[in-house]
Amino acid sequence: MTATTKDLQNIDNAHHLHPFTVHHELRETGPRVITRGEGVYLWDSEGNRIIDGMAGLWCVQLGYGEQELVDAAADALKTLSYYNTFFQTTTPHAARLAQLIAEKTPDGLDQIMFGSSGSESNDTAIKLIWYYWNLKGKPEKKTIISRERAYHGSTVAGASLSGLPFMQGIFDLPLPRFHHVGPTPHYYEYGNPGETEKEFALRCAKAVEDKILELGPENVAAFVGEPVMGAGGLMLPPEGYWQEIEKICKKYDVLLWSDEVICGFGRTGEWFGCQAYGYTPDIMTMAKGISSGYQPLSAVAINREMADAIVNADSEMAHGYTYSGHPVVCAVALRNIEMIEELGLVGARGEEISAYFQKKLAALDDHPLVGQTRGIGLLGGIELVKDKSTKERYQPEGEAGLICRRHCFENGVIMRAVGDTMFLCPPLVISKDEIDELFDLVRKSLDLSHKELSA
Repeated sequence: MTATTKDLQNIDNAHHLHPFTVHHELRETGPRVITRGEGVYLWDSEGNRIIDGMAGLWCVQLGYGEQELVDAAADALKTLSYYNTFFQTTTPHAARLAQLIAEKTPDGLDQIMFGSSGSESNDTAIKLIWYYWNLKGKPEKKTIISRERAYHGSTVAGASLSGLPFMQGIFDLPLPRFHHVGPTPHYYEYGNPGETEKEFALRCAKAVEDKILELGPENVAAFVGEPVMGAGGLMLPPEGYWQEIEKICKKYDVLLWSDEVICGFGRTGEWFGCQAYGYTPDIMTMAKGISSGYQPLSAVAINREMADAIVNADSEMAHGYTYSGHPVVCAVALRNIEMIEELGLVGARGEEISAYFQKKLAALDDHPLVGQTRGIGLLGGIELVKDKSTKERYQPEGEAGLICRRHCFENGVIMRAVGDTMFLCPPLVISKDEIDELFDLVRKSLDLSHKELSA
């Protein structure tokens, strides 16, 4: 007997705790049940077709239902369904994937450790950073500086690293050793009147330097940042920001950590966001697009200096996970990265599609509800405002975003809202015709939102 939508909603309400959810609200309405995906489209249990403007959760680079990834998983399952990478053991897929990732990362970041999620690999990065400074005879270097409105995961350490208070207070976080600095490097919201973007970038970087000096360079282990700040508000760095940050980290012997969980594997037009913005980190974390979301996988890449200290240490690096380097997961990621390259998604086709996407995004600037559009590659942000000239928001803040998100769902397009900022992050394989459809539905949803807010 086939379960109805109501049956599935009742089962879900009875047993399933969802991420980032006010549960009593969800259980009053019941969740939307997604049953199928193909290309850039999803279908729900009522048969509605939806264009996925968020690539799942920033991750489905090759779209849904890609048979070659299915075949890669099936072949690997038949050959070696599981083995671990503990006990001085590896598998062919884990070894080859580490090599392939090392070929795509910036020069020198060629030592790779695997995990299963971005949060998990950010935890790993913290431990490797602390371990490295212990090995270097500087055990006092333990503080990690992050940014206000940063998102680095939802584990205890990841949420502490993040700069989003709503994720912290209810769980008695952040833990010690984690410090956050502002202003958030988002020129539209935090730039001063008359201040150029470059001046703002220097002010933001100077705030990081001031925090290092306040805490004492001898105590600061690393500075972490997303190339483009994702879940906190899709915020692009101001011109020159990352170059200044890199100089400051080198000056004070602070490791520069690039969190590439969203930006990695073609999302910004390069393999990694740090390459798009012209800086070289000491350590990188990655997930999401590494497997197009077909299997849970993440990784940490460290540079040779960090690796030399760890590889030559007499002590055991007592860290790892049951599924680190899972052979089936690695097989899927291998084929995924190969296909991104073969299809030119980091290359000619990717450049053409990204340019078209950004052109259509910028065309929304004329909408009365839109204060700003911004983007890079296949990332786009839309600020919803009441007054375009003053940037005044509708009150209560965040209501406009929720209204717009509802109209998007009702009209067959997925666009995420954080506060009054809407996000777009479609699969890299999206076509021009599909981009046209996406933005037609986005504009329709904006029109309906503006009408409702103005009533």
